[in-house]
Amino acid sequence: MSSEGKKHDATAKLAEDLEPYIAEAMPRRLSEFIWMMGRGHQAILVLLSVLLFAVGILPLEVQRRIINGATKETSLNSIIVLVFIYLALVLSEGGIKLILNVYRGWMSEVSVRWLRMAVIDAREHNRDQRTTLAEGVEMSIVLAEADPVGGFVGTSISEPILQAGVLLAVGSYMIYLQPFLALAVIAVFVPQAILVPILQGKINQRVKTKITVTRHLSEEMVDHISPKSPRHQAARVQRLFATNMSIYRLKYTLNFLMNLLFQLGYAGIFALGGYYVITGRIEIGTVVAFIAGLNKVSDPWGALVDWYRDLRVTQVKYELIRDANAAASEDNR
Repeated sequence: MSSEGKKHDATAKLAEDLEPYIAEAMPRRLSEFIWMMGRGHQAILVLLSVLLFAVGILPLEVQRRIINGATKETSLNSIIVLVFIYLALVLSEGGIKLILNVYRGWMSEVSVRWLRMAVIDAREHNRDQRTTLAEGVEMSIVLAEADPVGGFVGTSISEPILQAGVLLAVGSYMIYLQPFLALAVIAVFVPQAILVPILQGKINQRVKTKITVTRHLSEEMVDHISPKSPRHQAARVQRLFATNMSIYRLKYTLNFLMNLLFQLGYAGIFALGGYYVITGRIEIGTVVAFIAGLNKVSDPWGALVDWYRDLRVTQVKYELIRDANAAASEDNR
C-alpha cells in the first residue's frame, strides 16, 4: 500500500474514532466538557499530583537536618546519608513531574483535536448554508481559539490539587517549626488573594473583546463579495493593539505587586528569624528552612494564580466557541 493510501486509512480511522464524540453537542459548561474528555484520565492525573506534592515536602526537612547536623558537628557519614536521601527525593520528584506533564499534554491535545474536529464536522454538514460570518468564525476557532481551551483540559483539575497541596503541606510544616515566623509567610498571600480576582475580572472583559474583534477581522478577510475598506480593517487592528496593551498592563502590574509582596515576606523572615536565632529560640537551620519554604511556595502560588487566570479566561473562550458551534448546528436544522 502506498504512503498516501496509508495516510488516507489513518485519517478515516481517526474520523471513525472521533465520531461518537463529535455526534454529541458541546456541553454547556466548561466543567462538563472537561469531564466528557475523560474522567478516568483526570483521576490518574489527580493521583499523580497528590503523590508529587507528598514527595515534594520531604526535601525541606532533609535540608534542615543537614544544616543543623553540620553546625552541631554530626558525623560525616550521617550527613552523606542525608545527602543521598535528598538526591533520591529530588530524582523521584522530577520523575513524577515528568510523567505528569507528558500525561497532561496528551489530555490537552486530545481536547484540542476534538474541538477542531467538531467545528470541521459542523462545517461539512452545513456547506450550503455557510455565510462569510460563519467561515470567519470557523477559521478563528480551528486555527487559534481551540488551542488554549483544549490546552486547559490537561491541567484543569490536577493543577489546583497539586499546587494547593504543596501550599498546604509546606505551610503546615512551617507552622509546625515556628508558628509566629509562619505569620510572615501567610501575610504574603492575603493581599494577593484580594487583588487577583479583581484584576482578573478586568482582564476577562478585554479577552472577550479581543476574541470578538479577531473574529470580525477574520470575517472580512474571507468576504470576497462585500469587503470593507482597508481603513475599516485598520481600525480593528488598532483596537486589537489597544486591547492587548491593556491586558499586558493589568497582567504585569499584578505580577509586580506579587513579587513585591514576596520580597516583603523574605524581609520579615530575615528580621524575625534573625531575632529568634540571636535570642536562642530557634536554630539557624529553621531560618534556612523558612527561606527555602517561602521560595518553594512562591512557584506553586504563582502557578495557582496562573491557573485561576486560565480558568476565568478559558470559561469566556469556551462559551464563545460553544455559542458559535450551537449557531452552526441551528443553521443546519
